[in-house]
Amino acid sequence: MNPTLAPNLRSAAILFAPIADDLEAAEKILRDTIDSPEPGVDRLVDHLSHYRGKRLRPALLLLTARACGNLNSAHPVLAAVVEMVHTATLVHDDVLDSADVRRHVQTVNARWGNQASILLGDYLFTHAFHLSASLDDVRACRIIGETTNRVCAGELHQVCERGNLDLSEEAYFNIIDGKTAELTACACRLGALYADSREDVVEHLANYGRYLGLAFQIADDLLDLVGEERVAGKSLGTDLDQKKMTLPLIHFFANADAARAQRVRQWLGTPSPRLRELLRPELEATGSIRYARERALEYSAAAIAELGCLPHSEYRNILEFMADQAVRRDC
Repeated sequence: MNPTLAPNLRSAAILFAPIADDLEAAEKILRDTIDSPEPGVDRLVDHLSHYRGKRLRPALLLLTARACGNLNSAHPVLAAVVEMVHTATLVHDDVLDSADVRRHVQTVNARWGNQASILLGDYLFTHAFHLSASLDDVRACRIIGETTNRVCAGELHQVCERGNLDLSEEAYFNIIDGKTAELTACACRLGALYADSREDVVEHLANYGRYLGLAFQIADDLLDLVGEERVAGKSLGTDLDQKKMTLPLIHFFANADAARAQRVRQWLGTPSPRLRELLRPELEATGSIRYARERALEYSAAAIAELGCLPHSEYRNILEFMADQAVRRDC
């Protein structure tokens, strides 16, 4: 399950007010790029407006550029590109998870089926690559291509490990580093790189994005286990349904006594609408929920530390706030 990175749209609009015009420019480029004259395709593309969310990856790219002091015409284009890639992963992810709801509305696959969803995701990927190629600079294409390769590899790795209740913590972090953190790192890297920042600053900000992505994903994995659907606005428990091991469960099996572990193994092998309800006290008894939250907080703090390369500004303050709030949500 891909993460939602902020509590609600209203707070995101307030938070991103200093880059509102930049985001609108990126949004226009995105709309102009994916609009289709074909009515059938246009209906699917229009439905993606419900997936709009907070545009946090483009916001990261634009905030990074502003914090580096040199936002230029390439940045809104790149912001649109990373949002297309992200939206494509959401559409495909809903197919993988058999999810029915995202942002309080039907998913594309629930309404039009898996074939349309897969093709729509591909449509977004190809438009993203074409748009990145419109810049007279091969760096963007190379970085976006490398990032998309890693995102897809991370998703494939996770699919191949479904049902592996002995998945190691190291393997889990390899998965989420690819499928989630790579794209947030890419957004920050592009923002700094195209602002003509020094190489060390580009690396610090890419690290910020990576640590932020890891914190977000751990928090999202917790949400899938202990959150409330009516608040989250999307299907929860999909990781359990798909037998994906996440950090709280990995910690649980590493620390539970034999009897407790065997009981949970049996539950995981028997689908039940009460599975999340049954699991929570077991995860709390082994400190697994607390452990996952602590790891998310560690990555949040590491992300903030990477911002020390930047001069103080309102844009840096927003980046710090985003890292702090990433793990302080319950929806």
